[in-house]
Amino acid sequence: MKKVFVSGCYDLLHSGHIEFFRNASEYGELYVGIGSDKTILEYKHHKTLYSETERLFMVQSIRYVKEAFINQGCGILDFLPTLDIVQPDILIVNTDGDSPLKRQVCQERNIEYIVLNRTPQKGLTPRSSTELKKSSCHLPTRLDLAGTWIDQPYVSCHAPGWAITISLEPTFEIRERCGLSTSTRNLIKRIWPIQLPNMDPETLARLVFCFENHPERDDGIISGAQDAIGICIPGLCRHYYNNHFWPEKIETCTDESVLSWLENHLVLIPMSPRSHDCSVIEGKDICVDKVKALTNAADICWDGIINKDLNNFAKGYKSSFEAQVSMFPRMIQGNVQSFIDKYSSYNDVLAWKMPGAGGGGYLACVVTDTATFIQKNKEAFQLTIRRP
Repeated sequence: MKKVFVSGCYDLLHSGHIEFFRNASEYGELYVGIGSDKTILEYKHHKTLYSETERLFMVQSIRYVKEAFINQGCGILDFLPTLDIVQPDILIVNTDGDSPLKRQVCQERNIEYIVLNRTPQKGLTPRSSTELKKSSCHLPTRLDLAGTWIDQPYVSCHAPGWAITISLEPTFEIRERCGLSTSTRNLIKRIWPIQLPNMDPETLARLVFCFENHPERDDGIISGAQDAIGICIPGLCRHYYNNHFWPEKIETCTDESVLSWLENHLVLIPMSPRSHDCSVIEGKDICVDKVKALTNAADICWDGIINKDLNNFAKGYKSSFEAQVSMFPRMIQGNVQSFIDKYSSYNDVLAWKMPGAGGGGYLACVVTDTATFIQKNKEAFQLTIRRP
């Protein structure tokens, strides 16, 4: 019987892998090379969900597999040492794994090279590790409520103050360039692709902030700490900035009555994503009076939330956005103003702002009642605040 060889990571083992093994085994005895933890970290820039020992055990337990090995090579051809040990007659890849390098390796070793189409078992949903990671990713995102931009020292140098954020469960499609800190979230995915590790949230936020703002970053921009803090620290959070990148103090609220109340008065409305050539810092106008207006609004917003005072919450929320726009007028670009004009005219919309740096994305509105608003406006959706 001929020897057949396949290779892959098999970190998120799924029905597509099993069907691939079954199809490959029809050509002969099946041997499998498995990417090592080190190779996956170096090549794909993230840690594995399951260790190489666990993945080896799982693959060896599949009835279509004759034997499996941990590959000792590196990069796209990490399987070469295993290939030379097994000395197969056939190397099989799927269409995603086809490459000229692999074809050349087979030609040099007189190994037959076969490319199989990715087809699911009859009656099953097509699966791929990439799509599973997207759909099974439990990494939170964040929504900034008030005071943001204060996390940049060129703002807080004029007056210190609080930024207020909430950490959100990924219960909706988190679109790119829409103000929900997707750039920071995407960086986190490179280390923890599925979920945040179980560790002290503030320490985790510091690690993420340092990872995002590494010394060799070449764009000259320091991302604000409110992104890392808003993602990593659950519940409602405020952080105090005073001419430094990292806040002097952090306060959190995880009171269920407060978080539930907040969820009942917040909605997101999709707009167009921020364009790639959008620069919201052009034409900025920052001075003491404008920064104090920002910090005062954040104080009013926080007190309104903690006391479940809807009028004060809305007042601080709206004033914070107005202060942001007065300092960064280009936060409002494109069709953003038309969205503001439309939804601000509704009687049940009490305040509005754009998440993040603006320029597009979402309109985040304070409403009298979330469920009622969504029932009337199907484009809007409710948020779920992440609990500890």
